[in-house]
Amino acid sequence: MLATPQSNYMTLEEYLEMEEKSDIKHEYIDGYVYAMAGANDPHVTITGNIFALIRSHLRGTGCRVYITDMKAHVDSLKRFYYPDVMVTCDPRDAETLDRKHFPKLIIEVLSSSTEAFDRGDKFADYQQLESLEEYVLVSTKRQRLECFRKEEGRWFLQTYSSDRSDFQLSSINFEGKFVDLYEDVNIQS
Repeated sequence: MLATPQSNYMTLEEYLEMEEKSDIKHEYIDGYVYAMAGANDPHVTITGNIFALIRSHLRGTGCRVYITDMKAHVDSLKRFYYPDVMVTCDPRDAETLDRKHFPKLIIEVLSSSTEAFDRGDKFADYQQLESLEEYVLVSTKRQRLECFRKEEGRWFLQTYSSDRSDFQLSSINFEGKFVDLYEDVNIQS
């Protein structure tokens, strides 16, 4: 969750050094750092649920799934974000312990304060990642998942909602159930 920027411009190297020592997470955009705000119960529970489902599915495949504390580096823009869930299957990502450059799946659990950014500028930035095949937005207000898939260089939207019982993440050949994704989640409008 993005908060207000800190006022001083930082180089990429200064940001990485600061972030390594910081007790709180910061995203890095155009030389400015943004402290990450906390999340509410539905956000945290959905994030944990999707991580657990994907982690179980990916065992033994060579792919890795990361939750909230791993940075995604959009190299071409020199930007760092902390996706709620991220999957990489690229062996080059094993070379960096604090960030990943080649995600194939990024999932953001929406919150009121960041929804517009997650849908807009952040998605535009993530589209610069050549490895990215799917970008998924998960609602905390209703049982709804929006899956943007890249096919032949173009992005297409597939929407899933609770009127269906399942959803698919084709980038990792995963089929999930809404009952599992929203387990223990109290939806509040």
